[in-house]
Amino acid sequence: MSASTFRVERVIRGAQHDTDGTSAPAGTAVFHYPSLTTTVPKEFVHRASVAEVLLTDWDRVDDLHYTVAAQLPRHHGFFANISGCHDPLLIAETIRQAGILLAHAEFGVPLGHQFLMWDLAIDVMPEHLLVDTTPANLEVEVACRDVKRRGANLAGLHFDAAIRRDGQVAATGAATFTCASPAVYRRLRASGMGDCVPAPLPLTSPTAPQDVGRISPTDVVLSPLPKPDCWQLRVDTRHPVLFDHPVDHVPGMVLLEAARQASSAFLGYPCLPVGITGEFARYAELDAPCLIEVCSLPADTDGRDRVLVTGRQNDRLVFSSAVTVTPSTA
Repeated sequence: MSASTFRVERVIRGAQHDTDGTSAPAGTAVFHYPSLTTTVPKEFVHRASVAEVLLTDWDRVDDLHYTVAAQLPRHHGFFANISGCHDPLLIAETIRQAGILLAHAEFGVPLGHQFLMWDLAIDVMPEHLLVDTTPANLEVEVACRDVKRRGANLAGLHFDAAIRRDGQVAATGAATFTCASPAVYRRLRASGMGDCVPAPLPLTSPTAPQDVGRISPTDVVLSPLPKPDCWQLRVDTRHPVLFDHPVDHVPGMVLLEAARQASSAFLGYPCLPVGITGEFARYAELDAPCLIEVCSLPADTDGRDRVLVTGRQNDRLVFSSAVTVTPSTA
């Protein structure tokens, strides 16, 4: 591994079993564990909770190619298993975290800088994401391109990712982001929110959980509206996963979850998303309603349903997402 690795040789003192099966006195022996694994620093993936960090390691291949290790839990409190598979949105979160990790650890973006995600896309192979008797260990091959710099500092890049599990490609993905210093970010956001973070809208009532593929109403991100195939984005800033830490806008992962839930509500059956593209045109503000609308797209070459989900705020497009799904069996 590179110098940035977090797999290090650890020395642990304690009782040591001799070859004859007896134990040496406590405190006199040394165990050497050459390949212990932990998560990457949570600050490198912009998470407050260690439990929400999916990445465990990374390595540099060359200036534009990297390998990132990740682990998906057998059960997640929000990204629940679907049809016996790990939630595909965990793949989207893995890709999001990988881009931020490499920006900080390999491209030198200081902690405290802000990231603007412009697009994120995934395609998954559910047969390679089945939940097993242990967590899913993934290897993410990352190829960066269109690297832009502002002087010596990274300004943004695009990257493609191939995610392997036990040697099999389980998913592919891509994302584009730009970076902004705190001062630049404040100027950028001043037109949208003024001098301080606005208070979010009062929490609206959730759509029935069973209509959007959810069990708990606290995990629903849509509220019903009288207009057909249209919902209001339900923004609960107290949600411990979707709002892992205080932010001044609606996170992109919340918008992708809204696209997934709207797909189920529109199609009338629980969905397993096998492909999601998200394009983010501007920030979704916390203090204005965001309308989520759905329409049909032509089926893909395998006959799977596809829909287009859009979010608009103050009559302006905030994001759009094309979602390809298969029916969920659970």
